[in-house]
Amino acid sequence: MTDPSPAVAAAIEGELRLLDPVVRASAELLATMLHPGFREIGTSGRLWDRDTIIVALTAPDPDAPRPGPLTASRMRGEQLAEDLVHLTFDTESGGLRSHRSSLWRLTGSDWRLYFHQATPFIDDPFAEI
Repeated sequence: MTDPSPAVAAAIEGELRLLDPVVRASAELLATMLHPGFREIGTSGRLWDRDTIIVALTAPDPDAPRPGPLTASRMRGEQLAEDLVHLTFDTESGGLRSHRSSLWRLTGSDWRLYFHQATPFIDDPFAEI
């Protein structure tokens, strides 16, 4: 297996940072990592934009629903254009497993998450090992 391109490596690093609970709890850090045009389709099918996901993740209300710690596996990426990287990976949190897909865009000198989709799954006999 070859080493990922610098762009793919930067996107993977960003994706792993977004899984860090410290980053997920900081509106300032999230704002630097999410593209202004960010959109997400969550595991529930809910549509999120940049502002609503930041508010949801950083809400001071202790009763607000928050995702638990996420463990990532099978992360891989492909650089689609000079300023665009596509990542795919799986996560697990509290027994919920999801296939995930992210698009990272080079914005100025920083790679920022532009689009993310998560699809829950129970068993996937077609998953690549």
